[in-house]
Amino acid sequence: MNTQNDKRIVMTLDAGGTNFVFSAIQGNVEIVEPIRLPSNAHDLELCLSTLIEGFSQVKSNLSEQPVAISFAFPGPADYPNGIIGDLGNLPAFRGGVALGPMLEEKFGLPVFINNDGDLFAYGEAIAGFLPHVNGLLEKSGSPKRYKNLIGITLGTGFGAGLVRDGELLIGDNSGAGEVWVMRNKLHPEMNAEESISIRAIQRVYAEKAGVEVNSELAPKDIFDIATGEAKGNSEAAKEAFRQMGEVLGDALSHLVTLVDGLVVIGGGVAGAHALILPATIEEMRSTYVDFKGVKFNRLVQKAFNLEVTADRDEFLKGDRHEVKVPGTNKTVAYDPMARTAVGISQLGASKAISIGAYAFALHALDK
Repeated sequence: MNTQNDKRIVMTLDAGGTNFVFSAIQGNVEIVEPIRLPSNAHDLELCLSTLIEGFSQVKSNLSEQPVAISFAFPGPADYPNGIIGDLGNLPAFRGGVALGPMLEEKFGLPVFINNDGDLFAYGEAIAGFLPHVNGLLEKSGSPKRYKNLIGITLGTGFGAGLVRDGELLIGDNSGAGEVWVMRNKLHPEMNAEESISIRAIQRVYAEKAGVEVNSELAPKDIFDIATGEAKGNSEAAKEAFRQMGEVLGDALSHLVTLVDGLVVIGGGVAGAHALILPATIEEMRSTYVDFKGVKFNRLVQKAFNLEVTADRDEFLKGDRHEVKVPGTNKTVAYDPMARTAVGISQLGASKAISIGAYAFALHALDK
């Protein structure tokens, strides 16, 4: 999709447990000053009236009529029907609320609601990481191009979205990409999010440093300790990010095996990628062994870290050469290197989610 030149306007919302931030997008660009209102998550009627007020204010600031409302809502939902389920940080919605149909009735516009991890992946596939990598491949002279993307968000929790050949994979239960419930490699009795989250970094740092868990010690603080920019136990800080990277690499290996595409990482903790991704790539390049003791690669694809120059250069180069066409004097280009790559968001999570919401609405309308 070429949404950059699309003149249609879509109203959007960044829905959090504390605040709702309303805006509007045209051609992948935010065209109004965002309107921030308290979510009033404790009171359903007040929360719903806040949603109506926010979108009403945005609409009044537009010079043209919007064609849709599209936004991300955190937590479980029947997204195709716009029904929000039980949300931990928005308790007023417990029992199910037909939010999409309500907004459609109020504004006379189609309403699209999706998971934030899904829209992050979609935004990066439309206007971020996927076209960026394909552009690098084209510039390097490689015939290789990618159509599939796994989007990962690292922050309070562990989220994901899956894009296959330009289509967002939502699933029959709106549950595709619920990676937080994957098995935890280091703690098999637990889910992966227990080692891929802000609380995981805080927990491991405290364990290795021999101190009490401090929930006010942010991942950035622990990153600064690891890099020597702040006082603390540097080795414990490094190990906290290394463990996250290892469990992330295990989860990504399963995802890449099923999806066979690129991986983009965003969210607040992604800023520590220099300490996370080495262990991630090491895990993705690890081996299995069969009952005869023979080792073989865990992945069919070779994994590369696009944030490391040498890795990026090898990924772009591949193993391309010419092979003869039997019975003729002709040759064809051949690159037998199956490969995937992991890199950091080109847009930032918030912008990617907004563009994803915009593109999803336009794509749905065009269909």
